[in-house]
Amino acid sequence: MKNKKLQKIKNNFVYRFVVFALWFFNIIPRKMALFLGSGLGCLAFMVSKKERATAHKTLTMVYGDSMDETQREGLIKRMFINFGLNLADVIRFKKHYHRQIKNLVDVEGIEHFDNVYKRGKGIIAVTGHIGNFELLAAYFANAGYNAAAIGREMYDPRLDKLLVENRTSLNVVNIPTTESPRRILKVLKQGYALGVLIDTDSMRVRSEFVPAFGKLSRTPIGQTIIGLKTGAGFLPMACVRDGKRYKIIIKPEVVPDPSGDFDKDVYNITAACTKALEEIIDEHRDQWIWIHNRWLTRPVDEKDENDDKKDNEKDE
Repeated sequence: MKNKKLQKIKNNFVYRFVVFALWFFNIIPRKMALFLGSGLGCLAFMVSKKERATAHKTLTMVYGDSMDETQREGLIKRMFINFGLNLADVIRFKKHYHRQIKNLVDVEGIEHFDNVYKRGKGIIAVTGHIGNFELLAAYFANAGYNAAAIGREMYDPRLDKLLVENRTSLNVVNIPTTESPRRILKVLKQGYALGVLIDTDSMRVRSEFVPAFGKLSRTPIGQTIIGLKTGAGFLPMACVRDGKRYKIIIKPEVVPDPSGDFDKDVYNITAACTKALEEIIDEHRDQWIWIHNRWLTRPVDEKDENDDKKDNEKDE
């Protein structure tokens, strides 16, 4: 009972702080908002010891000895600062997007997007927690395209409402992860571009192990299944910070190569999309969420192999 009361007090404090931040960041100039966002990122870096340790672990797993501890620490700090900078712009979307932010976005590979969009069967816009991912759907929804985004609900319904309102204020159709697949099918049949994040290890959604930076990673496959069944196009993309501006990077379409085995096709498409995102992350290393353990869940056969090794070590 005591823990529930403390959690309620904490949730109320966080909610009131967010409401204040939304108000305050929207009445100050963008330059000051970015300065404060950068400061919040530095503060988060200093107090987030557990998350920094996770980031060091994942960076070492991916880059090994090619990156020493000092380089990793610098990259992690820049990552937190980028989080703060992106957040400062995101919470200003509702009031300042059209006047300040829209004109700061450059697009690389728009021809790939247009070619698929014109087919009218929808786009699976495959992305991840790279750069300012909230800006992706907002940009396309205000550039003459129909855009929707699948988003996980926040733990506090009040915070979730604020987030959804921020998206829908810019004409983005918000689809909760708990929504019926029929809703997703509907927007794709209407030719929408549907933003999907596939770079986290989650037990909440149907997933499969595909290579990510050379190590098998549990990756969502629901978007691939739906895309293959509807004929939607698969376009890996991300929105990264580029100096004082943003750059949307759109990779070439990942085209299905039917093998006669649907499960194999799902695997191949998901793996190809993951590889494309991996290339973007590698080019912009300080803009991905290294604080997330992408490789936490392990395949059963890998676990069995590790258990056998431990047993052999004990016998020796």
